[in-house]
Amino acid sequence: MKITITLIDKLIRLRNGETLPASQLRGDWVDELLREGILINTSHGSRRTLRAPHPETLCSALPAIDERLNDLEQMRLTLMSEDVSRAEQAAISGNSKLLAVRSCPGFPVNSYQAINCRLHEQEFVVNPQEGSFLFVADWHDFSIPDDVIVVGIENMENFRLIRQQRHLFEQTIANKRLLFVSRYPQSSDLVTWLKQIPNNYVHFGDFDLAGINIFLSEFYAHLGERSSFLVPSDIEKRLSQGSRDRYENQYRRFNSLKSDIPTLQRLINLINKHHRCYDQEGYIAY
Repeated sequence: MKITITLIDKLIRLRNGETLPASQLRGDWVDELLREGILINTSHGSRRTLRAPHPETLCSALPAIDERLNDLEQMRLTLMSEDVSRAEQAAISGNSKLLAVRSCPGFPVNSYQAINCRLHEQEFVVNPQEGSFLFVADWHDFSIPDDVIVVGIENMENFRLIRQQRHLFEQTIANKRLLFVSRYPQSSDLVTWLKQIPNNYVHFGDFDLAGINIFLSEFYAHLGERSSFLVPSDIEKRLSQGSRDRYENQYRRFNSLKSDIPTLQRLINLINKHHRCYDQEGYIAY
């Protein structure tokens, strides 16, 4: 049963003694209430309406159908809230899972050098010990120095092992402080945060058509020229030894992929030239 503000408003109207067009309230649970006489379906020519002859009986019956309907006004407030926690839901009803709530918003961050950031207007140094990384949950209040470049890493193994790719980053993004981020768990939090900060963004993903499409549609579309795709100097050599099967699996969907970014179009051309893809994990030095 999908609980919406519109549905709650209709039930409140019925509880208050009003009538509703029968077409506005449908479902097996409505049929059950009609069979039990809790709701009455009345004909007015070609129109039919619903009403609750005894509103208190309706109020008693609704929680048996769905416990979220125990307190209609409170449920309406809960639905209207943009950020209601599981704790608040439990306080309202004893059930922390009334609504789908992301218990862990935010995104992971990593760095191989100390970066003095700000979280809730307090100094927050990002400098995880090797073998660990940090997770920023309150990302709305997370800020970084303007000269830091944000590097988004698609695959978690690459994200965890940034020190083993340091040579690649220093070669392609020289003389810059880098903050590494991941968009996992999958959500829009990362790109929303990137949109609210002025920093440049570099995307490091798989060297295939699907990976380029992710960058173009999910990052470049929002960040424009502040964003770029990391292209190593030896990528053609690696592509020549890459996966032909995955290229062929992706080609039907992405065969018309193009970009107005010259470096990215050259990468697309190389992928199509060799008919191969290359995974970013290949750049981890063991």
